Amino acid sequence: MRSVHMKLWLFIVLVILTSWVPSSARGVAETGQGPALTSIGPMTFGPDGTLFAADNQAAAVFGLDLAAQASGAVPGTRALDGIDQKIAAMLGTGAREITITDLIVHPRSHNTFVSVMRGQGTGAAPALLRIDGAGTIEMVSLQSMKFSKLELPNAPTANPNDRRSARGSTITDMAFSDGRLWIAGLSGEEFSSKLRSVPYPFSSILEASTSVEIFHGNHGALETRSPVYTFLPYTVNNQPHLIAGYLCTPLVKFPIAALKPGQKVRGTTIAELGAGNRPLDMILYKKNGRDFLLMSNNSRGVMKIATDGFASATPITAPVSAETAGVPYETIASMKGVEQLDLLDAQNSIVIARAGTGLNLQIVPLP
Repeated sequence: MRSVHMKLWLFIVLVILTSWVPSSARGVAETGQGPALTSIGPMTFGPDGTLFAADNQAAAVFGLDLAAQASGAVPGTRALDGIDQKIAAMLGTGAREITITDLIVHPRSHNTFVSVMRGQGTGAAPALLRIDGAGTIEMVSLQSMKFSKLELPNAPTANPNDRRSARGSTITDMAFSDGRLWIAGLSGEEFSSKLRSVPYPFSSILEASTSVEIFHGNHGALETRSPVYTFLPYTVNNQPHLIAGYLCTPLVKFPIAALKPGQKVRGTTIAELGAGNRPLDMILYKKNGRDFLLMSNNSRGVMKIATDGFASATPITAPVSAETAGVPYETIASMKGVEQLDLLDAQNSIVIARAGTGLNLQIVPLP
């Protein structure tokens, strides 16, 4: 009898240990009826073509196996004027009733994938579309799609009455590097700005997030609640880093080796790119043997930044009185109204740019 009780007790303990996930994220692999996204925001691709899509309303990341839907009939992407009107017509609504939340290019087919929210507020619904080299727009069907899901802990509380709910910044950007998915955004904790690193395929119990802070020269203060709005992995001085853009607009580098689970890390501010501005997207490209960062912004145009000064840049650790400081940049006059940005190929970017009251999908040579 004692042996039976002991076995029962061990079984109960095992169940508790395998179901408890303390201050971490839970990863679940599923096939079933396909992913049930409640919203869709930032996206990124893994090297194998897995599409990672953020669902801020659910505080989750979905890893989507596109399978045959990774490519349309024609490789590449064709430019399209009035892309918002065309997408809205497919979704049975008006252009004012859709919000394009991201744009990314498939690493092999070079088709462009666009994430969209149809409608406003709590009634909004997500959609994913693909544009190929013939300019054909097709809905990506999620039904029966293989997927995995990563649930993020300690997300900001969802409050539909807030003018700008922090829940919408649970995930602000993502990037895949060296077998791991990096996720930037906010948590509901006091030290709320986070960088999360998770291996893929998602496991059942994952590491804690890293709390990050920066010194904002234009504000003359340390900031712990402002999220990274856009970032990318980049090697500086032979060491892997994340290069991050913040609101109003510090450019910051974080050595990946320092971003350990459960730690608080202060990034190195290497530039102040101007107040009253929010970075939107960031890509890296090579031209004439040099690396450049191209960053779109909501009020200061598209900035071209040479990366060869990142290693030697003097850290900004004191208030900055000038409008800009640190690593210099060039504003690309030919790229106006850019709201979404990605690298199409070695010579071209693909952008969604506002022209008047509408949006165009444009192919723009890298400057």
